[in-house]
Amino acid sequence: MKNMKDQMICRMICLGLLVTTISACSNRNLVYFSDLSTSAKNETPIQNYVQPKIQPDDLLSITVSSLNPESNVLFNNVILPPTNSTSGIIASRVNEGYLVDKSGAINFPVIGKVTLAGLSKEQAIEKMTNEIKTHVKNPIVNIRFLNFKVTVIGEVNAPATFTIDTEKINVLEALGLAGDMTAFGKRDNVLIIREKEGVRSTARINLNNKEVLNSPFFYLQQNDIVYVEPENKAKVAETRPGNRFIPIWATFITTTGFIVATLVRENN
Repeated sequence: MKNMKDQMICRMICLGLLVTTISACSNRNLVYFSDLSTSAKNETPIQNYVQPKIQPDDLLSITVSSLNPESNVLFNNVILPPTNSTSGIIASRVNEGYLVDKSGAINFPVIGKVTLAGLSKEQAIEKMTNEIKTHVKNPIVNIRFLNFKVTVIGEVNAPATFTIDTEKINVLEALGLAGDMTAFGKRDNVLIIREKEGVRSTARINLNNKEVLNSPFFYLQQNDIVYVEPENKAKVAETRPGNRFIPIWATFITTTGFIVATLVRENN
């Protein structure tokens, strides 16, 4: 009879542990796009991507190529060889870039100040080409952002500021660079902070919902900040990983004590 009682107590304790664990995790959705159908193919035209616009304080790489080597040296940031060189014009490029000033302009060799703020990269290429071709025949202009960066902080595994080479990044890619969210990051309330044309805007997106794919904040702009909040305020005060399980174990101990006390009273 005693063995049967011991087995009954053991089973009740195991049941209590199971119930406690389920209750601790049942209200947390850790799955991205959890409402997205898994049984059907989904295709949606991408309409929310907006090409980044050049802004003050952007750093631009601008290179000019033409059939005239002398013009190439003239319109590019280069260091000329010594004057006694006899091997022709060979120059090394200086990749320091052109800083867009507060008025939205850059100071470019020969042609002087050119306002580029508010233009996309393609529009800026077209404008620079039109300016340069008055001096050089058939110039080829290439422009890149040198300081296109986004910052990811909060409940991620590797918070940092990341410089992006492609100038196109969405919030999922940014989280991937930061090592993804921890298990305690709020996936349904990610904060995006954006500064554009002197205006700071904020938006909260829900990564559990497939509709976020159509959000204007799904694709990030230069200097965006992605902040992942912790699941609850108590998480902010935690200093060691082991503390995360204190509430679960406390509930388990309380539940187990209640079950044992009940069984003892019934047996008596």
